[in-house]
Amino acid sequence: MVKLIKPAMKFSRRPASSADYTRLVLHCAQSNDFNQAKRLQSHMELQLFQPTDSFIHNQLLHIYAKCGKLSDAQHLFDKMPKRDIYSWNALLSVYSKVGLVEDLNAVFDQMPYRDSVSYNTLIACFANNRLSSKALSFFVRMQEDGFQPTQYSIVNALQACSQLFNLRLGKQVHGRVVAGEFEKNTFVWNAVTDLYAKCGDIDRARWLFDGMIKKNVVSWNLMISGYVKMGNPDECIHLFDKMRLSGLKSDQVTVSNVLNAYFQSGRVDDARNLFSKIAKKDEICWTTMIVGYVQSGREDSALMLFSDMLRANVRPDSHTFSSVVSSCAKLASLCHGQVIHGKVILIGVDSNMLVSSALVDMYFKCGVPLDARLLFETMPIRNVITWNSVILGYARNGQAQEALALYERMLQENFRPDNISFVGVLSACINADMVKEGHKYFNSISEHGMTPSLDHYACMITLLGRSDNVDKAVDLIKAMPHKPDYQIWSALLSVCSKGDIETAELAANYLFQLDPHNAGPYIMLSNLYAACGRWKDVAVVRSLMKNNNAKKFAAYSWVEDGNEVHRFVSDDHNHPEMERIYTELNRLVVKLQQIGYNPDTGIVLHNVGEEEKLRSISHHSEKLALAFSLTKNPNGVSPIRIMKNIRICDDCHVFLKLASIAIARPIIVRDSSRFHHFIGGKCSCKDHW
Repeated sequence: MVKLIKPAMKFSRRPASSADYTRLVLHCAQSNDFNQAKRLQSHMELQLFQPTDSFIHNQLLHIYAKCGKLSDAQHLFDKMPKRDIYSWNALLSVYSKVGLVEDLNAVFDQMPYRDSVSYNTLIACFANNRLSSKALSFFVRMQEDGFQPTQYSIVNALQACSQLFNLRLGKQVHGRVVAGEFEKNTFVWNAVTDLYAKCGDIDRARWLFDGMIKKNVVSWNLMISGYVKMGNPDECIHLFDKMRLSGLKSDQVTVSNVLNAYFQSGRVDDARNLFSKIAKKDEICWTTMIVGYVQSGREDSALMLFSDMLRANVRPDSHTFSSVVSSCAKLASLCHGQVIHGKVILIGVDSNMLVSSALVDMYFKCGVPLDARLLFETMPIRNVITWNSVILGYARNGQAQEALALYERMLQENFRPDNISFVGVLSACINADMVKEGHKYFNSISEHGMTPSLDHYACMITLLGRSDNVDKAVDLIKAMPHKPDYQIWSALLSVCSKGDIETAELAANYLFQLDPHNAGPYIMLSNLYAACGRWKDVAVVRSLMKNNNAKKFAAYSWVEDGNEVHRFVSDDHNHPEMERIYTELNRLVVKLQQIGYNPDTGIVLHNVGEEEKLRSISHHSEKLALAFSLTKNPNGVSPIRIMKNIRICDDCHVFLKLASIAIARPIIVRDSSRFHHFIGGKCSCKDHW
């Protein structure tokens, strides 16, 4: 109390009076100064001062409560010679502040008398800790004890109803709002509007919102957020425009919701323009933009924006990190992923389960299962999502036995599998051609209280088809309790060979009806016809594809070199180093031919000459990507990582197996369905892909 006590009492010969202490404690309360309050309490105890009433002690208690100093508050409360309702409410407040719900309830039960503040503190604490049913039971008990609900108890009761998505109970509380004449209270009316929006009755919420006499920024934010959550981004943006016309200034919450709406509508440029106009951007705005870019397939933009965020000295949170790590996973950018992993450790969120799970997924999707497993084993807490990431990761990297062993370990550690868990184990069985095991796991889905989903049926159709049991795959589709959707027919078409043209036509015709603009089924059926030499049928399918305006997307491969990504298409001539790349590729082809490589022109499904077929197959994008990597680091020993947006062809698969011998380096290829780890002339997929 150097600043407060000395000037007031240093030169006074009389002992400090109750008025002195009252004036000083009020000064501490106004400035919310915990340290000065503690010194004042110590001075009182040193002087053996005992106040005649509880006012001074109550003020100290309220200061301790506001600052969350539980032990100091409890210690003072226990020593108080006189306590009143304000003393008990202050103690309740500090327990609520620190979130000790059970202790808070115990203090409430010990109170000799209570008032509406006591109930409000309890209801608010339960609602804020998502103990919604308990909050509502005390809201009822408050009224049974003869206390009328206040605006605070009503708002917290409405919040509890929103958390439970219980509109029926919420309407009863709404009735209390009308009966209690709170209709002109914006604070209460916002909570009523939010209740209807969160419970899915957005039209009623809008009607209530439009009827509000005084709307504040919170009112607008609740409605804008409601439309975003209901998947109506256009109305959200329209409401945002009306808010600006009303003269109210938007805040960070408003902007984050509108950014979300722009991304939902596909208006990425509008989101960027709005973001650029924000003078002070908080971590929520930055994260919303980064997540939006990731969900819009603009992973490169997400990573660049993350760099801007760090340069602006804005601290990323766990959601930011999980999103940028997800970008690295989608791009298979190991270099960026490792840098961000370092930032995660530096900032201290490496123990966060959301971030750790994203990192595990990233390392698997970059083809580094060893690092992913190491990270997984060091996680202090895991959930089923983490387990799923590891099981799927091993399955896609061709390590089926590891995937299945981890699934069994997950069961032993009492984690309940979900739909994704079974997609993981069935994918492992597909990639290892384990039909018997696949049937076992598929049948076990019902044993865990679930019904097999379309995803599971699609896995089984793929497993059966790849083991030359297309007829059994068709029988499974007929026996399904679900109506076959696009992925089911697509799975069937993908496993049809030259001997299953009739089944392929059946699947393709369903796919043409379900999505006539998707080029994939046309290409697959056309390729099957071409493999059989049925060029007239090829022409018919291509004509149908053109009439339905189904556009074929470009196949490409990409590799990282330092911090840059280099992308290649088949027979590419746009890269600035193309001459060096083709020279290296030709040199490699000659070397591979010496150890047995013979280009498989039979997979070129065009009615062209043999020389044209040879040129076409020799310049596939993954071959160009490999040649580029060798020009950059010809004597390296670390794995070469190549990403491809479609399935790798048979010839490239053979080519890369032999290349792994010729260059004495592992080659890791991630295609659209799985990883291929080429080492010493062998592939992790064991030629099943």
